[in-house]
Amino acid sequence: MTLYAAIDLHSNNGVLSAIDEQDHVVFERRLPNSLEQVLQALAPFLAALEALAVESTYNWYWLVDGLMDAGVDVRLVNTAAIPQYAGLKHGNDHTDARHLAHLLRLGLLPEGYIYPREQRGVRDLLRRRFLLVRQSVTLICSLQSAWSRRTGHGIRTNDLRVLTADAVERTFVDAHERFAVQSELKLLQCLHAEIDQMERWVLKAIRCTPPLQALRSTPGIGVVLGSTIVLETGEITRFDSVGEYASYCRMVESTRLSNGKIKGRGNAKCGNRYLSWAWIEAANFAIRYSPEIRRWFDRKASKKPRPVAIKSVAHKLARAGYHLIKDGGHFDVKRAFG
Repeated sequence: MTLYAAIDLHSNNGVLSAIDEQDHVVFERRLPNSLEQVLQALAPFLAALEALAVESTYNWYWLVDGLMDAGVDVRLVNTAAIPQYAGLKHGNDHTDARHLAHLLRLGLLPEGYIYPREQRGVRDLLRRRFLLVRQSVTLICSLQSAWSRRTGHGIRTNDLRVLTADAVERTFVDAHERFAVQSELKLLQCLHAEIDQMERWVLKAIRCTPPLQALRSTPGIGVVLGSTIVLETGEITRFDSVGEYASYCRMVESTRLSNGKIKGRGNAKCGNRYLSWAWIEAANFAIRYSPEIRRWFDRKASKKPRPVAIKSVAHKLARAGYHLIKDGGHFDVKRAFG
């Protein structure tokens, strides 16, 4: 007898459901988030277990890694692409787990990519850097607003970095206002120091890799942006085509057409949001540093809104980046934007 199992994972527990080839439930139980208890529950069925699907929640690392170490064939579920059974009148965690196991048995389970754990830490470190950069931008905007309110004119980000204590004291006479600005400046300096340290750690691990060297030949892509693209892409061979990679980067419009008319929208958020940000950021730099790309962008922007034109540049860069990561070489602007 062949069995198929699935775990509907939550923050502190998960529902394990195992079914046979006729969709009969063989085992079903809610278990705490303990690898030992999950393996103990699976032990009687391991010999007959074909595969086990795990819901791709924010906390799947411990479970998937532990099950793979135990020899279980684990499939990570792409939750954004799961088709729901419309005829189900009442659903709960148990029916969700059964539904995942049923899709696994039929070979219809939308699967996500299990990123290799050896590189997962470096990728997640860059994601933490992304978070700190966003927090630093919030602080910069707050400081610039405070400076403008007090002086009547703005201050550049580079000038904020070298702002002295005497300048703050002269500008902000009120003690409470001065204390708030000094506190934000200290936080900003701390964030910049940690961001620089994170970048050194990442570059030490990835600087000399061929995909990064190939990507850096693209106008506007530096070391940090290129590292983000390489690490978020992962193994390039998992994409069957350049179109599939562009879709994963959220560069493809999600629409449903019938007889030439729009009948609905698909799941536009299905994909990697970090890659989407990285390629759009690369597009903004590319139109600044490459005259050829700038001319192409200006022609597009004359017919479409600027955000659409930027997204079009990012789409072309992502398609070129797919081939650079896969085959190496150098970026050819005429081939990409000719």
